[in-house]
Amino acid sequence: MPVSRRGFLQLLKSPEEAAAGAFLSARGLEAHFAEAQAQGRTARPPLPAGVEEIRISSNENPLGPGQAALDAILGKFPEAGRYPFNSSPADSALVSALADKFKVKPENIVLGAGSQEILKSAMRAFVSPTKSFVTALPTFENCTGYAKRYNLPITEVKVDSQMRLDVDGMIAAASKGGCGLVFFNNPNNPTATVHGAKTVTDMVERIRKASPDTVILIDEAYHDYVTDPSYESAVPLALSTPNVFVARTFSKAYGMAGMRIGYAIGRAETVKPLAALKMPYNVSVFGVAAAIASLNDPQHIADERKRNTEVRAFTVKALQDMGAKPADSQGNFLFVDIGRPAKHFRDACAKQGVMVGRDFPPFEKTHCRISIGTMDEMKKAVDVFKAALKAPITTTAGEKGGR
Repeated sequence: MPVSRRGFLQLLKSPEEAAAGAFLSARGLEAHFAEAQAQGRTARPPLPAGVEEIRISSNENPLGPGQAALDAILGKFPEAGRYPFNSSPADSALVSALADKFKVKPENIVLGAGSQEILKSAMRAFVSPTKSFVTALPTFENCTGYAKRYNLPITEVKVDSQMRLDVDGMIAAASKGGCGLVFFNNPNNPTATVHGAKTVTDMVERIRKASPDTVILIDEAYHDYVTDPSYESAVPLALSTPNVFVARTFSKAYGMAGMRIGYAIGRAETVKPLAALKMPYNVSVFGVAAAIASLNDPQHIADERKRNTEVRAFTVKALQDMGAKPADSQGNFLFVDIGRPAKHFRDACAKQGVMVGRDFPPFEKTHCRISIGTMDEMKKAVDVFKAALKAPITTTAGEKGGR
């Protein structure tokens, strides 16, 4: 029986069940607080009394999963007591569905608990005290945090003046010898910028020529939101090129951040080390069912891309009219030069119930990441942004300064 998003949550009667339902939606609190703790951050400030929250801080899909995914989740409650390999559909069915989608064999696919497990497995497999790691600055911090936590050799290459990954700089760093892994986030988080297919292909060729043993991880978490015509997925490149693989996730456009489903795709010999490091039972019965249903519902992704593109354009124009300077966004978020510390802007917005992104060094004194919510949310949020950008900045000494 079909059920709406709201109806799905209303089926959960007790407070404990309601909390579980909130987690299943892509906007649950659990992932946010867990991420905050893991990265040593303070969780978002409490809401003022009577203020409605607009949560545009974590690049989530504000609408959550599509209807087909919700129906699939609801249908799996009778099998909640089964392991994912012992349910119907089993996790192997999701591997087969992905293999069919990309016209590859199952051994070209490795599932992960979100793409984060894939990234951490890549660090374990390809980076060591004698094999360095090359990444961008800023970029998604999962791999960077792992390298720093275990004192692994790392080179962070600062993004260019347009907030795009510095391809030449990353090639140079990877070509010095002894590089085990390059992390190339395209579109990049937090800057939201993207490189076209020719640039990515040329980069891979140049790195492989200089350092053929180096593995190149191309993270396409925001692939479904890209509108730049020069962009193409690197999946075909990964399937035809040794030591290259792509990471994908159902957390973003598919609206399943709380379900934790991701995957790697590449040549079998490239992704085999990731399969060996995979956590047992790393995906859930609900996530598998929802992911398969989502793959069979391409209209949901088309609708979500259209919605995000429209709301993104509205938000970009509104911010530009305020004098702020968003980088070219190809995701469901913006990286905006607000001319003041992100903390001041974030705190001012939070007082009005609008939660925006955390600090991203080395741009925490000038830029803030803002995720794209619904059109109604962003219309309310831009009024808050306008007031926050006009507010005087209070320094640590208690003095007030202008923008």
